[in-house]
Amino acid sequence: MSIGNSPQEDERPSIGRTLQQARINAGLTVDEVSSTTRVRIPIIHAMEQDDFSRCGGDVYARGHIRTLARAVGIDSTGLIETYDAERGGRPRPSQAAPVFEAERIRPEPRRPNWTAAMVAAIVAVVGFVGFTLFNGGAGNQDDPVAAGPSATPSKAPGKPNAAKPSRPRPEPSDSAIAGVPANKVVVKLTAEKDQTWMSAKDHNGKTLEEGVLKRGASKTFTDSKRIDLVLGNAGAVQLFVNGKEIKNVGDGGQVQRLSYTRGDPVAG
Repeated sequence: MSIGNSPQEDERPSIGRTLQQARINAGLTVDEVSSTTRVRIPIIHAMEQDDFSRCGGDVYARGHIRTLARAVGIDSTGLIETYDAERGGRPRPSQAAPVFEAERIRPEPRRPNWTAAMVAAIVAVVGFVGFTLFNGGAGNQDDPVAAGPSATPSKAPGKPNAAKPSRPRPEPSDSAIAGVPANKVVVKLTAEKDQTWMSAKDHNGKTLEEGVLKRGASKTFTDSKRIDLVLGNAGAVQLFVNGKEIKNVGDGGQVQRLSYTRGDPVAG
């Protein structure tokens, strides 16, 4: 009786095969994944063949696996666990942190600024003298009415000022659309829920921006005719096109390709 792997373990696809199949299912080419993730094309080809020697070490290999998994819309947790299991588990972190710790520089004690103190004292003395002279001159006036408590004129009784009714504010989408130039298409991306990989091109196919959009960050793109988008994590993106919010851009981890032109936006 031979001892070997169980049938389930043999049928389980490898890390590279899983990444390759997920990319194909997402309708992405290796060039598109490379443009989105900034991982070079030869490294992607090698990883899809389960060759991680070109990644530069286990730390970089894990990072590339996470990056490619997000770009093609799958969870990287199981892939990382498989990678660590095939290499004997994740190594413990070394105690080399103190070597890279920056030397703290103690700030020198500040010396008292005697010049500023003297200027402040002179200003205070001049102000006190001026205030005293002004009040003394006002007290010697012969007009008892000006010096009495009734010098301040009382306000004539009248009706209280009624608060003016505020005008109803327009809906954000209406006002935003009105402010967008009619001869342009304006697209604004915000990584609202999580970071995402994105690519934006104009109508000539020129790349306007591509890379990782961190959580909370925003990007705005403008073109005279059309903006083409590729989103690696569509469910994390808040999208405004020509001042109007696009609802239900996609699910978390889903790769979406979108194109928008001038006027009232339509997803697709």
